[in-house]
Amino acid sequence: MTFSEVREYQYGDSIRDIDWNVTARFNKPYVKIYEEERELTVILIIDVSGSKEFGTSLMFKQDLVTEIAAVLSFSAITNNDKIGVIFFSNKVEKFIPPKKGRKHILRVISELLNFQPENKETNIAEALRFFTNAINKRSIAFLISDFIDQGFDDALKIANKKHDIIALKVYDQRETEIPSIGLVKLKDAESGKFIWADTSSRSIRENYSRWWVQNNMKLNEIFSKSGVDSVAIRTDEDYVKPLMKLFKKR
Repeated sequence: MTFSEVREYQYGDSIRDIDWNVTARFNKPYVKIYEEERELTVILIIDVSGSKEFGTSLMFKQDLVTEIAAVLSFSAITNNDKIGVIFFSNKVEKFIPPKKGRKHILRVISELLNFQPENKETNIAEALRFFTNAINKRSIAFLISDFIDQGFDDALKIANKKHDIIALKVYDQRETEIPSIGLVKLKDAESGKFIWADTSSRSIRENYSRWWVQNNMKLNEIFSKSGVDSVAIRTDEDYVKPLMKLFKKR
């Protein structure tokens, strides 16, 4: 709420709003009138680590992140809000300070499409610490990641006390379970290491499925304890519906 003007006191006005300087000058009680500040600062905190380069159906996780970020950017400019972007891997790869204007939005979209990170690993806590220190004005931040990381609980709590953070988790259907297709060579997109896995083994498939469920439960618990609203979006599903559902809930 920001100060707008003063007017004469009317029955029912709160005495806490009385402007005593103006009242003394005119010998009549005057109150301060406030109006809600509509301009927002929107920050996109985008995970550009190696795990984004995965997808088995309609698109890669990277493509889904780009589309969602573009929609949020154009929404911000429509509402005359400022938009800024933080690209991160295991470090902050690039920071675009929040600004208004179509030219700025086009720069953001261009970076979303073409940016190539130096590193492939993930450190969400580092990105949140940078965000907390770099942005002084309270803002709405969309943390867009697959959240394949640990140890960011405290940084998320601290950042959400200062700002309003919304977590958007992107994932692929194939990440939820391993199909039985025999001996498979798998690559860790962030470390570059290869392993062989016998997917025909029932215990391997069940252990992986159990890990996925437990990891999701732990992640949702972190969001809940931090007071962060969240939504999970799959690469083969329409992202508009879950986003609309989230905003209606908020």
